[in-house]
Amino acid sequence: MPLTPLTSRNALQGRLLARIALSLRLVVIFIVVAFCFVASSVCLTLLLSVFLAILVDPAVSYLYRWRVPRSLAAAFIILLFMAGMGFGVAASYNKGLEFVDELPQFNARISDAIRPLSDKIQRVQDTAGSLTLTNTPPKRVAEVKIHQSATWPSYIVRGVGSVWGAVVIAGVVPFLMFFMLIRKDHMSLRFESWFGKRIDVPFFVGRVGKMVRGFVLGNLIIGAIMSAITVGVLTLLHIQPAVPLGIASGILNLVPFLGVVLATALPAIAALLQFSSFGPALMVAAAVILLHLISANILIPRLVASRVEIGPVAATVGILFWGWLWGVVGLLLAVPLTAFVKIVADSHPSLFHISNLLSESPRPTRPRLFARAKTRAHRSSPESHPELAPEPNSKSNAVVAATTETSY
Repeated sequence: MPLTPLTSRNALQGRLLARIALSLRLVVIFIVVAFCFVASSVCLTLLLSVFLAILVDPAVSYLYRWRVPRSLAAAFIILLFMAGMGFGVAASYNKGLEFVDELPQFNARISDAIRPLSDKIQRVQDTAGSLTLTNTPPKRVAEVKIHQSATWPSYIVRGVGSVWGAVVIAGVVPFLMFFMLIRKDHMSLRFESWFGKRIDVPFFVGRVGKMVRGFVLGNLIIGAIMSAITVGVLTLLHIQPAVPLGIASGILNLVPFLGVVLATALPAIAALLQFSSFGPALMVAAAVILLHLISANILIPRLVASRVEIGPVAATVGILFWGWLWGVVGLLLAVPLTAFVKIVADSHPSLFHISNLLSESPRPTRPRLFARAKTRAHRSSPESHPELAPEPNSKSNAVVAATTETSY
């Protein structure tokens, strides 16, 4: 059927409106990303508060079922959590001070271990200096010294701002957690009034909570397994202190990208300081790298990826993006944040394609189903079977053409 001018105009307007809507969505995404980058401390404070509140909410609800007031239960759980964090930080700080105090005692061992390599380098330098032509006058070249500060400290504190900013965030997060926990019902009612007509709010909140708790529980199980094995390896090699080093190495091995380097360097340096040979350090490094490969290919897909429901490619891209946006804090929160984006995409029909991009097992898209239906219709049409087609210039052919035109 030929298109009338009115139909053509409507189709053109529809395509124009679709392009405008896509442009507006891209502008909104750019504004949101720019706001998250500029106001990173505010965003990180809210995210950490929500993340930790979701984690401790089952404990608060359990105490509430035992007739403990919700405010007292929330205060008790938050204080207990802060005490545990403070104990961990204090223990790590004391171990760090002990390591710094004992470091000068190992300087002689380090010098003895690297002395053969230093002597070889010095002989090569002396030989290279003796090969210079004595008759050639030395040319005086102006020295240009470029002092560039290291970029890794700024990357570590990206999103936080400074040490003072980190202290402020650490002080604000418990208060936000407390108010979120005691005002849980009110917040649910607000979300229901805002988004109740578009999504199923209780189902959405339940999926987010299940995802966050599953992610943390899976990482805790993997970290415990890797820490126990690392402690056993260090104990067999007589590297002291085996327990703190093994626990720290096992936990650091969970950090994306940088974790395997830090988890390998920490016990390897301790082995170099305690032994005069490189054998124990190489054995520790090989064990830690092997544990990392096992966890990345076997444990994490079964214990973490199955709970967050995102694919490995999506997780890697999310780690790169959130790490660029918020540094190390973004690396630690990258997987649950990417999984949260997928849950939001699952809740809205227009974001179906984004959900498939992030999903571990994508669903068939509607255009594919439409193409299959169109193929089946084409196979059953008379054009695909010439022997069943009506004769030309017949009355039945005219009736079929008129019916087809009316249907369009």
